[in-house]
Amino acid sequence: MKEALLVIDVQNEYFTGVLPVTFPQGSLANILRAMDAAHAAHIPVVVIQHANHAPDAPAFRYGTPGWELHPEIAGRPRDILIEKTLPGSFTGTNLDRWLMDHGIVSVTIAGYMTQMCCDTTARQAFQRGYAVRFLSDGTGTLSVTNSAGSISDSDLHRAILVTQQMRFSRVQTTEEWVQSFSRTAP
Repeated sequence: MKEALLVIDVQNEYFTGVLPVTFPQGSLANILRAMDAAHAAHIPVVVIQHANHAPDAPAFRYGTPGWELHPEIAGRPRDILIEKTLPGSFTGTNLDRWLMDHGIVSVTIAGYMTQMCCDTTARQAFQRGYAVRFLSDGTGTLSVTNSAGSISDSDLHRAILVTQQMRFSRVQTTEEWVQSFSRTAP
């Protein structure tokens, strides 16, 4: 089964900007490990970068330091870089066409934020017929408070993982994912 790793929105905004990812600890290291393992196993790596083109955008404003890919992501091999402007990586992008053109039937989700762009992209992939894996320790989030209430980073992350496992994705740790293709390598 030919698969691709989708590395979603690992941008400076989540490290030095207004949306610092706080849970789980070590998520960036796991994303980097997944990228390195995928590259070594000849699994295509798709890096997805969110951009807000509004001149007064508070986050991910195109061309700003917060919009830039995290340096560790920018410095690693990738097969394609896709810009998106909405939470779903398939919406208004060439992601689906690129995956089909490369014979991809399974995608693995890594990146930020668990409940927003990762969750949306996983659901979109599932609805398009892709098998989906979701890295529990290679995605991350932060605590949220808004007019609907408050939720801790760990509870929010866990709620999405449980929901993903119910129907949309096979939730795995980065280690489990790497081992799944390392065992089958010649």
